[in-house]
Amino acid sequence: MTKPWIRGLVVASVALNVFLAGAFASGAVWLRNARLPGYSLESAGGQLDATDRAAFRKALREVRQESRPEILDGQQARREAADLLLQPVLDKAALAAALERARNADMTVRTRLEQRIVEFAAGTSPDNRQVLAEGLLRHAGRQAKAAVKKTP
Repeated sequence: MTKPWIRGLVVASVALNVFLAGAFASGAVWLRNARLPGYSLESAGGQLDATDRAAFRKALREVRQESRPEILDGQQARREAADLLLQPVLDKAALAAALERARNADMTVRTRLEQRIVEFAAGTSPDNRQVLAEGLLRHAGRQAKAAVKKTP
């Protein structure tokens, strides 16, 4: 007959091993996905050669610096929306206004980023435009796969 503390030790060991196996598997998936190339037009710039990549990133960094007020306003609007959601009585109009302000700020920044990417693409080589196009296609393919997975 086994002692009760041995049974507890075996159960704890099995539970720990299951936890570690899950952590190992999720870590492996995370590392595999972290190594994949960019999946958007913006991240596709990371696939350009060193000189063009530096110019591309500099252009996007400038847009972000110029758009700092809009970025901060969008963040503040999201904080306000979260605060409104936590209130005992929901003020639907205020929540809608805060979310609209956040969305408008996001769209302003995105529009500026995309316009700068258009300007970069207009002044770069066909090879670089192909790299950017491949980034868009990877992004579109990834979104299509995600949509298929979500449908029951």
